[in-house]
Amino acid sequence: MAHRVKRLGLWRSITWADYAAQVAALGRELLELGLERGERVALLSENRPEWLVADLAIQSAGGVTVGVYTTSSAEQLLYHLEHSAAAGLILEDAEQYEKWLEIRSQAKSVRWVIAVEPEGFSDLLDWQALLEQGRQRYARQPDPLQARLAAIAPDDVALLMYTSGTTGNPKGAMLTHANLLWAAEALGEVFTFDHHEELLSYLPLSHIVERLISVVAPVRYGHTISFTENLDTVMQNMQEIRPTIFFAVPRIWEKIYSMVELHMQDAHLIKRYAYRWSLRVCGGERRAGLAALAAQAFVLRLLKVRLGLDRVRLAISGAAPISPDILAYFRTIGVDIREGYGLTETSGLVSINRQEVRLGTVGQAFRDVEIKIAEDGEILVRGPGIFKGYFKDEVATAEALKNGWFHTGDIGELSDGYLTITDRKKDIIITAGGKNITPQKIENSLKSSVFINDAVVIGDRRPYLVALLVLDEETVGKWATDRQLPYTTYRDLSQHPAVVKLIESEVARINKRLARVEAIKRFAILPKRLYHEEGEVTATLKVKRASIAQKYAALIESLYEEARN
Repeated sequence: MAHRVKRLGLWRSITWADYAAQVAALGRELLELGLERGERVALLSENRPEWLVADLAIQSAGGVTVGVYTTSSAEQLLYHLEHSAAAGLILEDAEQYEKWLEIRSQAKSVRWVIAVEPEGFSDLLDWQALLEQGRQRYARQPDPLQARLAAIAPDDVALLMYTSGTTGNPKGAMLTHANLLWAAEALGEVFTFDHHEELLSYLPLSHIVERLISVVAPVRYGHTISFTENLDTVMQNMQEIRPTIFFAVPRIWEKIYSMVELHMQDAHLIKRYAYRWSLRVCGGERRAGLAALAAQAFVLRLLKVRLGLDRVRLAISGAAPISPDILAYFRTIGVDIREGYGLTETSGLVSINRQEVRLGTVGQAFRDVEIKIAEDGEILVRGPGIFKGYFKDEVATAEALKNGWFHTGDIGELSDGYLTITDRKKDIIITAGGKNITPQKIENSLKSSVFINDAVVIGDRRPYLVALLVLDEETVGKWATDRQLPYTTYRDLSQHPAVVKLIESEVARINKRLARVEAIKRFAILPKRLYHEEGEVTATLKVKRASIAQKYAALIESLYEEARN
């Protein structure tokens, strides 16, 4: 079985034979539509089997897939289409069609548009009709798709992946077929995959890691991909599918932790005591004792069943830094998360923790990957996963690949082969007193609080550090309800004096764990959550620091008024 997808409340299975037949059928139709070798085709859809079919069909026809995030605005879609000079667009439904309507007169390169759910739009090609035509063309000999496949060279570009970019327009990273083949093999060498594995697809397929584990690796190892209904049903679908391998960005792991802690606050006294006792006896190096075995068997195993994590044999965190405290928590309950590191430009892979996990590091290099630290602390990488360059941007390509090494833009340390990420090079804060501060460490400490969803630390060239905080609405909302505090909206909650006091106590608690120069002197709770659609976070929920600093410049200045007066 290749895929599972939930339709009308029931899980439907798609076999590998059907998957392959659909890819071949669509590939033939793309040739009929005139797709030439190396031409780009944009994909604008939520995660679903058709996304994977389209991706492989485009590549099979010698084309290059351009994934576009569904949260993109019409203007952002136009940028992707124009910059990539896309020959075609495959979109999902009426919601994405509305974006196309806004910009189609400006998208001069696009010759055709295919709709997965056409809903009677007369100007779009019908996905199902194309598949049926493609199947009928199978009788024609020789099959033109086979000839196109045979002409593909390893160094040909397979994917044009636009980096989420925390500043400026995203750049199109060109990944080759050879890059992807290496990445699939490298993953399999570190973690044994086979066709029995079950994975859940819910992160955007336009992101390199989701692309690797949902599209590339399954073709090599044959495991099953199940698609969540939407982001709100991830935990429910987890319980239904109970995957054996689970990749999540830090915010997902943090959310699961907060959800458990919130649930335990309402649990019966005995259950609450059993949970706290289990965490205590299974923490640190004590997990081999009789008490720890009992805790795992009778308490924590049931917790993992409730979360849908009981079958997970491999858990991975990546795409952003994660707090060691969160990793330690999941190790305690028996979910051994391996933190890894990679970028779009490295085919998603640089390093990962293997059997010997060192918390706080992102592990050791993948096969044939070389890592070194430059004099200024920047992490440099070279190896078979390094991208071909940025599309239409020779200057940026030369800068990124100077002296034969890819310059990651991250600051780090290398010890006994284990890599530690300190921060983004451009995010390092130098205070007015000349102290170098790495904000990610402080932000991760703040986000380890169950009451704080996001944190942005500010302080470059300033006398002290301040923080902009976003509440975990569910946790703080329950806290407020338990105390009968009136509120109706997130804004109300964020401005309630009792909530401000709560967050003040959390910041004070976290400050005790930080060096004096790292302590947060003042903070503000933002009046709204952060959204990818508004350019505040990336698709993998990393905060766009420059965007936040610009949008809340007046608020930040107000936090420093006290120092000036």
